[in-house]
Amino acid sequence: MNTKDDSYVAHQEKPCTEAISLKDKWWHILDNWKVGIVPLPLFILAGVLICISCLNGKLSSSIVVMTATLAFFGFACGEFGKRLPYLGKIGAAAICATFIPSMLVYYGWLPEVVVKSTTAFYKSTDILYLYICCVIVGSIMSMNRTTLIRGFFRIIFPMVCGEIVGMTVGVAVGTLLGMTPFQTFFFLVLPIMAGGVGEGAIPLSIGYATILHMDQGVALGKVLPIVMLGGLSAVVMAGCLNQLGKRFPHLTGNGELLQDKQDNVGKSLTDDVNGKVDVTAMASGALLAVLLYILGMLIQKYTSLPAPVGMLFIAVLLKVANAISPRILEGSQVVYKFFQTAVTYPVLFAVGVAITPWHDLVSAFTISNVIVIISTVAALTLTGALVGRKLGMHPIDVAVISCCQSGQGGTGAVAILSAADRMSLMPFAQIAIRVGGALNVSLSLLILSNFIL
Repeated sequence: MNTKDDSYVAHQEKPCTEAISLKDKWWHILDNWKVGIVPLPLFILAGVLICISCLNGKLSSSIVVMTATLAFFGFACGEFGKRLPYLGKIGAAAICATFIPSMLVYYGWLPEVVVKSTTAFYKSTDILYLYICCVIVGSIMSMNRTTLIRGFFRIIFPMVCGEIVGMTVGVAVGTLLGMTPFQTFFFLVLPIMAGGVGEGAIPLSIGYATILHMDQGVALGKVLPIVMLGGLSAVVMAGCLNQLGKRFPHLTGNGELLQDKQDNVGKSLTDDVNGKVDVTAMASGALLAVLLYILGMLIQKYTSLPAPVGMLFIAVLLKVANAISPRILEGSQVVYKFFQTAVTYPVLFAVGVAITPWHDLVSAFTISNVIVIISTVAALTLTGALVGRKLGMHPIDVAVISCCQSGQGGTGAVAILSAADRMSLMPFAQIAIRVGGALNVSLSLLILSNFIL
């Protein structure tokens, strides 16, 4: 009787075991087979839905549809870059996520409805600035307070030294290649360190048009490709620095700026987030970032200081003054980690489609231009590393910040720090790009106007 019962039970349990096995396999696929951070089945579903919309001739630019679209294309490009032999280890993911879309748009290989919807979404939402404000505020709130106080003052000197040496080397190399020092400095070296497109290339083109009596469109056409190529060089160099840090761990703090470990200096509080997220704290952290950016916009209106920099200074003051509660600090850190992990490649894809002209980038690829640009960025980066080490900072992390001095604005900071796997350095990167670029452009145009007159 018992034998029959046992046999019956075993017979009844067998199908259940098989059913559970299939479920476990499916869950394994969902949890472990991914394109970027997107589970493969969801990635395929997103691709199918986007294809159906494209075949129907309309792709909505609403935030719901664009979330899926940017995730699909952004993580696809990033994953392709990660899997490139050797190049995948030196920042190819960030480069591919930005420049592959630009190339696809130029050659007409990306469906027109995707281009129009992505461009409309990017320009109407300012998604890049939402990304930057959440990353800046989150990374500042994640930093050790002592690091923030000591690091901000220490990083200025390596930045200044790096720019002086970088400019000198760039002009010298250009002169050796047969260019005039004037042409090399004002149309090659200065655009590299101008702070990107909106804060660098455009003000430079306006200044050149006024001072040199040339058409602004012509001036912008000369400056813009150099800005982009300089940013591309910085991304590649940041990826190389990341690999150098893995090979020589004693040279890097992996996102920690200072070598002094007392008082837990340089430790990111984000590492302590245990996954038990208070949703209301996370919402408060996101709102804090947005409100600080709005304050930055008001500061920009009355002082002309770029909004991200104004926001950065306010966030630093709040952190130093201990004005934010630990609960909201943790919420800010979770928001920061979310945007760093889930939003980087989708945003870079949108940037590549909407504001990165492929033909301008390609036109800058002359041998002499490339040599001057690489020499300038390399000298800038190496000087920052050497000076930073003398001042008690991790040389590779300082070098990454120095790379950001030749970055393409906020987009460049994202791409460079992503390639270097050191997004926690975003506050210092913003100082390097925004403040450094603004000072370079202002002083150089002042000198040029006096020189010409």
